[in-house]
Amino acid sequence: MKEIILIVAELVNIWHDVLLDLTRVLGWDLSDKDLHFWVIGILGFIALLFVDSIFHALSKLSISAISFLFTFSMVLVFVFAVEIQQKITGRGNMEFGDAAASIFGFLVFCGVYFVIRLLWRWVQASRRKQPTS
Repeated sequence: MKEIILIVAELVNIWHDVLLDLTRVLGWDLSDKDLHFWVIGILGFIALLFVDSIFHALSKLSISAISFLFTFSMVLVFVFAVEIQQKITGRGNMEFGDAAASIFGFLVFCGVYFVIRLLWRWVQASRRKQPTS
């Protein structure tokens, strides 16, 4: 896990330096804060357009799909925050396997919930179809 974070951090640092150098060559003379404003602003906006189109399509199918995706993203952030916290404080081990187990646990519990909900709806639908005497 530590190695993955270090690789990602190095990639981000390389792109940061490339973009900062590129803006200087183009004569834009952006500060680090300006670069963060533009890059995160543009990437965030593109992500919003992508997520918005997906969520609109999903809303026609099920609000639960949107709830699942939102919760899944929160779980991802929380899981990796816990792993990073373990590394910083030295309490526990920062391991990718821990993160994977956490996410798998979330998926299993959600899967059980959705199966139970599906069975409940099936039972209710079959009751409505039965003629009353």
